[in-house]
Order: sequence, then structure tokens, then C-alpha cells
Amino acid sequence: MADSSPLFAKVPLAERMRPRTLDEFFGQEHLLGPGKVLQRLIGAGSIPSLILWGPPGSGKTTLAKIIARTVGGHFVYFSAVLSGVKEIRAIVGEAEARLQSESIKTILFVDEIHRFNKSQQDAFLPHVENGLLTLIGATTENPSFQVIAPLLSRCRVLVLESLTHADLEKIFSRALHDEEHGLGRYRLEIGAAAMELLTACANGDARRGLTILEVAAAIVVQKGGSADAPLCLAPEDIAEAAQQKTLRYDKDGEEHYNLISALHKSLRDSDPDGAIYWFYRMVEAGEDPLYISRRLVRFASEDVGLADPHGLVQANASRFAYQALGSPEGVLALAQTVVYLATAPKSNSVYKAANEVKAVIAKTGTLPVPMHLRNAPTSLMKNLGYGKGYQYAHEHEYGLIDQHHLPPELSDAQFYQPTNRGYEAMVRDRLEKWRAILKARKK
Repeated sequence: MADSSPLFAKVPLAERMRPRTLDEFFGQEHLLGPGKVLQRLIGAGSIPSLILWGPPGSGKTTLAKIIARTVGGHFVYFSAVLSGVKEIRAIVGEAEARLQSESIKTILFVDEIHRFNKSQQDAFLPHVENGLLTLIGATTENPSFQVIAPLLSRCRVLVLESLTHADLEKIFSRALHDEEHGLGRYRLEIGAAAMELLTACANGDARRGLTILEVAAAIVVQKGGSADAPLCLAPEDIAEAAQQKTLRYDKDGEEHYNLISALHKSLRDSDPDGAIYWFYRMVEAGEDPLYISRRLVRFASEDVGLADPHGLVQANASRFAYQALGSPEGVLALAQTVVYLATAPKSNSVYKAANEVKAVIAKTGTLPVPMHLRNAPTSLMKNLGYGKGYQYAHEHEYGLIDQHHLPPELSDAQFYQPTNRGYEAMVRDRLEKWRAILKARKK
């Protein structure tokens, strides 16, 4: 049953299987689902300039091509790595000629737009502003840091997410059964365990997953099989193609979000054994350690908080250590933080206070700042009563004063309620002592 013809075509499987219509596109339901923003824009037949921000393999280039095809624009691919201002001028000239002669607008797709310097981005600006070019930029970096403000303000930023396991399974199944563009003519089958491993190896990246699938298929086809039995992709074939050991993945193949949830809950429940286990399950499965690090920083504020302020210091220090050292050396610093946070006293009082404050602000709106708290840098503002009655804390005993710092409508509000755990117990005692002093001073 072995096939003597070459499995690897001149065009990679990932490119051959690139969706051509929205019906073939899987994932990004928050943008493309019924009634969602991009679905509405495409349905209207005209789109604004866009910045597609998302991880590798999430469909940025594919989506840009589908958009251009759907709304009837002329698609021009532009690489920020290989091209410069000279090429921009040429594209602008062609776009002007095309608009005049054929009344067709140009959709300019700029891959890795974050790699453009300021002068290159400035070259786009007037043509995006006057509507000659509809810009669709793709970036894996935060556009608010990498794209100049004038250009960013003229674009709608759409955030793409890593593809889910369910999305990836659909993409890989389609590739296995598509006889025209995919691997359908080889009649390959894949078991649940192998599919789980493939989606885990892909790590949300469809392009990476299809590349692994193509290599694994070549391995199986070269092995051959009996005439009566179909060729079947096994976990060992996927692992070999991905250059990873099968044992790195549990046979149940827990999803990314299940793993991070297990880590978070183990930390919250003060279980260092469970926490370090789930941490290394994610690391060994190929998770980006910096993603885990971000969650640890968040946990240090949300669940440890002021019960141990050093938790946030530890989390940020290990993040810096990993960025400086990389893997595997830097991973140990993150593991140290995992154990530290698991064994630290816990408090979510700051987290609760933050949520309560946001709810109150949403309900009460923009209440004015009390006059005594306002700054008065000019004589006009002083005459209007700005800063009048303000008491300077350092001029009073213990540095304490009985002075309201909330709008009158919220004068009785008390958002922060410290616990009696860890360092926060000291904070609680301190606040109670201060309140007693102020109460006695009133008497």
C-alpha cells in the first residue's frame, strides 16, 4: 500500500489548505460569528482599515485574503521585512491608476506591520486617510506599542485568539480528507489519541499543526501497510514529526485552558505539589513559559495580594529571569515562584475592592472631585475655591487627619476590607488603630 509518488508537493500542505471562503475558515468566532463585528463589516460590503493582532497561525493572512475577495478589492501583499518606502510609492501609484481606470479599491495587506519604522508607517498615513488604500496590517506584537498613533487611530484593531483544540481538529480532519488540496488520496486515518497529541503540538497554531501532520503522513506512507488495512497515524508518528516524545503528553490530552485552570486552583488552594505538577505539565507540553509567567503575576495580585506583597516581587523577578536566561535555565526561576505563591498566605481583598470600585463607578458616573482635594495652581482657581480647606497630613499628629477623600455621594463607602492573613493582618491592625485615633480625636 506504499505510495511511490512524493508526498511532499511543491506547495506545503498548510498553504494548499488555506481557506478560500469564510465557510472554510475555522476559529475566531468572537469576530466572525453571527452578528459579530467582522461578520457585519464584511456583510456590508465595505471594510475600514484594520489591524489584525494575534499569535502565529491564528489566520491573519488568510482572513485578509478572504476579506479582499469577499468585498471585491484588489489584494496586494506587502512584507514589512522585505519592502520599504520605495515599494510603498509604487503600490500607491498602481492603486491610483486602478481606481481611476477600473473603479477598484486596493486592499493592502502588510504582514508584520510592527517591523515598520516610523518613516515607513508615515508613508502609508495620507493614503489610508484619504481612502485610496484600505490597510490590513497583521502583527503578533501589541499594536499600541508598535504602530504609530496617527496610523493606529485610523484603523480598527481586531484581536485574534489562538485556535482552540476543536478548531484545530476540524482543520486537520479537513486536510486528511481533502483529495484535491490535502492528503485525501492516501486514505489516512487518525485515532483520538494521535489527534489529541497533534492539536497539543500545534499549540493553537494551524500552520504548525499542518506542517507536523504533513511530516507524520510522509512517515506513515513510507512505512506502508497491508492492502486490507488503512494507514493510520499513531501518536508515535505525530511525536516523531513534531520531534517531541509521546510521554510528554497525557493520553487524555487536557486542553490548554484546563491545564492553566488546574495550576491556578492548586496555587489558590495552597498546594505546592499540585501547582508544580501542573506547571511542568504545561511546560513539557510546549506551553510558552512567558504565558504562564503572566498568569503568575496576575495570581500574585489577585489571590495573594497584600497578605504577602513579596509575591508580586517574586513573580516579576522570575519573569525577568526567564526573559534573560530562556529555557531551560529560566524555567526553574518560574518554578520557584510557583512554589512561593502556593505556600504564601492568600488574600483577594484588593481584587474584591477593585471590582466593587469599578461597579460603583459604572453606577454613579463621573462624580466631581471635592473642592478641597483639587489642585489650585492659578489665582483664578484659588478664587473659585479650589483646594480650600485642604489639611496637610504631615502637619498633624501621627500624620493622620479627619478628611474626606471620596465624593459626598460615597462618603460612607469602604471598598478595601483587609483580611487577618499574613502581612495584611498588620495592615488591618494599622487601619483599625488609625481609625481609633481619629475617633478619639473627634471626642
